[in-house]
Parts: sequence; structure tokens; C-alpha cells
Amino acid sequence: MSPRRILSLAVELLVVVLIVSLLAGQVLGQPVLLSYVETGSMSPTMEPGDGFVAVPSSLTGPPERGDVIVFRAEQIQGGGLTTHRVVRETDRGYITRGDGNPFTDQDGDEPPVKDAQIVAEALQVGGTVLVIPNLGTAVVGIQDVVGGVQRWLAIAFGMQSLLGSQGLIYLAFGVTAIAYVLDLLIGSDRTGRERSRSRDDGLSSRLLLAGMALLVVSTATAAMVVPAGPQQFAIISAEFESDRPTTIPQGESSSLDYTVPNTGLVPVYVYLEPGSDGVEIDPRRVYVAGRASAEATMTIHAPPETGYYRRYMVEHRYLALLPGNVVDALYRLHPWTPIVAIDLLLGGSVYLLGRVLVGSGRIRSRSREGPSTLHRLANRLI
Repeated sequence: MSPRRILSLAVELLVVVLIVSLLAGQVLGQPVLLSYVETGSMSPTMEPGDGFVAVPSSLTGPPERGDVIVFRAEQIQGGGLTTHRVVRETDRGYITRGDGNPFTDQDGDEPPVKDAQIVAEALQVGGTVLVIPNLGTAVVGIQDVVGGVQRWLAIAFGMQSLLGSQGLIYLAFGVTAIAYVLDLLIGSDRTGRERSRSRDDGLSSRLLLAGMALLVVSTATAAMVVPAGPQQFAIISAEFESDRPTTIPQGESSSLDYTVPNTGLVPVYVYLEPGSDGVEIDPRRVYVAGRASAEATMTIHAPPETGYYRRYMVEHRYLALLPGNVVDALYRLHPWTPIVAIDLLLGGSVYLLGRVLVGSGRIRSRSREGPSTLHRLANRLI
């Protein structure tokens, strides 16, 4: 394989990784591998529109002073994901500040940041954030175009499902199918050339099966990750008793019923863990059948001092495709380990089943000899 060919494939792979990462981030509602800042609060480290590599908090562990984190703010710009630097750690949480801001977030209305609020950490090399200039500017432009296409298609076909994150998935599949059809048509229109009889002709069945396995794994991962995550509960430690379960006499506790729904067809194991002090949960693991729900009891303890407090519960869920004791053992290693095991089981099963049904050869088409449309486009770009 020539160096130019290798570079062409590398460009294609990089583009696919970027698109998949950004699309997954939109679907999951949190950064996946890549993220960007929208305001100048992190200037001069990152200007508006600059991107960065976002490492999931479950891999980095608790942040330290000087780390740049992405957290779910409560008050900053009305709430939502915020990227700021940790400047101090206290018993109540982390004190954060944008590099371009004169005051900390907690000097305003934002409470100290808890571990359960942190979703990612910006990758730093030698103490400096690895910045991708103008990534966010490009993403916003693409989002505007894609959003316009989604709205047009939703109106044209009268399908609301073409909007939002679900519509993004449908649109990605549609673009992929159209690109493949165009590749076949362009190849079949080239007349006067000798048909290639090389053994390398046709679409690699292994590549096709790998794509199908990746699709199944992506869907399964989203089903396990999207409904999970930290759940926040606001309580008031009061000097009086109240009928409201979240208004608790100071120093006492209150029990709440927590419903665990499963809107999918596949049963799931759901693990419930305290995400902050003053929280107890029973049971810690529940089995939820398809299109059903289960119940757990959460006991919240109010501090002896009166005031407004936040308590967190963290939920992890896994498709019940492995025995419960196996999932328990994997979960004790790390909350991500069961997801990896289930993804490997699903992806490997789809791939091996496809190999049995399709074989390991190539799926031949009528296209003539020569590079594919995507390869020709990549070659022109480089």
C-alpha cells in the first residue's frame, strides 16, 4: 500500500472518529472525546469556539487544583454544561473559576461543585490544555446546517422523529446509504474500462460486518449510558416539620420512593449508589424487566445546620445479557467494565454470526476498477 493511500485512509478514519464523537456527544448530552467552549470565560486558555479533548471523569478520578473540568452547573447561564478550572477544594465541593473571570463561580450563586456533577476533564499536556482551534465554530456551523435539514425533512415527510438526537441518527444512516448508492452508480457509469478480475474487487464482508457490529454496540451503549448518571435531589434542613419529604427537620432523615423505569424491551440491571454524603439506598441493585419499573427506597439525612442542600444518587444500568453474578463481579472492578463486556458480547456475536452467514470473502458489485468515490474525494483533499 502506497504512502498516499495510507494517508488517504488515515484522513477518512480521522473524519469518521470526529463525526462519531461529536454525534455521540449530542445524543448522550455530554462530551464524548471532544468538546468546545462557547464563551470567553476561559480566555486566554481557550477562546470562544475552541475545542479540547474531553476525558470522561470515570477515567480521570477526582480532579485536583488546576484541572479544567466540564460539569453540570446549576446557576451559570441558567444551568447546563460549563467548562472551568478547579481553583480550590473544600468539604462542600470544588471551587471553580473561568480563567478569564475575576471571581470564582461560587462568589456568585453557583454552589460548590460535587463529584457527581463532573462529566469530563480537559486533557492537559505539561500542565497546558490541548486546544483544538475553532473546532466549536465548525461544529456550530455544521449543527445549523444539519438542524435546517432536519426541520426541512420533518416538514416534508411529516415525521417529528426526524428532529432532535433521534433524527441525527436517522440522518447519519441516510447519508451513509446515499453515499454508498452514489459510489455504486458512479462506478457503474464508467464505461470502456476493463472489468477488474482482481481478488480485491468488491466490498469487504469483514468491513461490512464490523460496521454492523459497531452499529449494534453503539445502540446498546446509548441504551445503557443515556438513562444513567447522577440524579440530584434538593432538600431543606428546617427547624420545623413538614409534609414535604424534601423538607426535613435538622439532624433527622426522610425516606423517598425512587422509581427505576425501563422503557426498552431488554431487561436491565440497575445499580444505585450514593453520590454524596447523607444518602442511603436500599436495595443497591434492582432488576427491571422490559417495559416495566422497579422501586427502591432512598433515605436522605439532613445536616444539623438549617439551609438548602443538594444530595446526589448515581445510577448505573446494564442490559441483562450476562448472569447477575457476572455483572456484579465486573461492576466491582469498575462501573464501565460491564458495559465493555456487554459490548464485546454483542459486537462479537453479530460479527461471528455474519461470518457464518456471509463468509469471509468480498461482496462483489458491478463497479469498475478504480478507487471509490470517498477515496477519490479524500485524495483530492490531500
